[in-house]
Amino acid sequence: MADTKPTASLSATSVQAKESSNSISWLAPIICVIAGYAVWRFYFGAASGFDVPDTAGGFWPHHQKPKGALNAIYEGGIIVPLLIGMFFMVVTFSIERYLTIRKALGGGSIASLIRKVQFNLANKNVDAAIAECNKQSGSVANVMLSGLRRYKEMTINTELNVEQKVIAIQKEVEEATALELPMLQKNLVFLSTITAVGTLIALLGTVLGMIRSFSALGDAGGGAGAATELAVGISEALYNTALGIGTSAIALIMYNMFTTRIDSITYGIDESGFTLTQSFASLYK
Repeated sequence: MADTKPTASLSATSVQAKESSNSISWLAPIICVIAGYAVWRFYFGAASGFDVPDTAGGFWPHHQKPKGALNAIYEGGIIVPLLIGMFFMVVTFSIERYLTIRKALGGGSIASLIRKVQFNLANKNVDAAIAECNKQSGSVANVMLSGLRRYKEMTINTELNVEQKVIAIQKEVEEATALELPMLQKNLVFLSTITAVGTLIALLGTVLGMIRSFSALGDAGGGAGAATELAVGISEALYNTALGIGTSAIALIMYNMFTTRIDSITYGIDESGFTLTQSFASLYK
């Protein structure tokens, strides 16, 4: 009977799925849009900010002759509260991503952590390497910690050959990585979407404002008064463009900043996996 290599009868992975609430993903946009309407309606559109207020009030009072620039923004139309809400979304998700990524970076330098782990593994001190990961406690440390636990198991395993042990360590690292990366990229879609859509919504508001302005011009006929009304209407319409471009620009800056941080963490995770497998392959031949 031909000899066969022992199969890799590995224990279940030690990596556990992280529990996380996704309520902010659907609750925050609703709250931000409501807050945007409240700011537009009750702050920018306060009756005291207009020489000719609409005393009837309601969902969209038609005040006239704003006293200040903020009150003039109110006359940009019903698209303005949506743009303000989108700005609040950018602020909300930027803070949320900052806190998440700051936690993922851990309590020290990723490069320093990898060097310390490499040094301890070179001295076959796995427990010290595990202690360094527990101390750093970032995403790279979490992935490396999972790999080190399997690494330690493989050092005393007598059933598998070196190649199978390396594969087992690599698999553990890959499973830990698959749980860490989605947490880093979560909710970035809101920033990328606002980057693309914010300007388009602003242009929609501008076009609606221009239509309204030219319609009023046609009703008023010619003359200097009509030209003045047209100029005021165009100015009000362009507030939509300014709000949309400003919001999209901030969203783009924050998105690029966060993706750059995530890329550095991803690189650290890849390097940590390579460190573990190469170390084991060279030390436990």
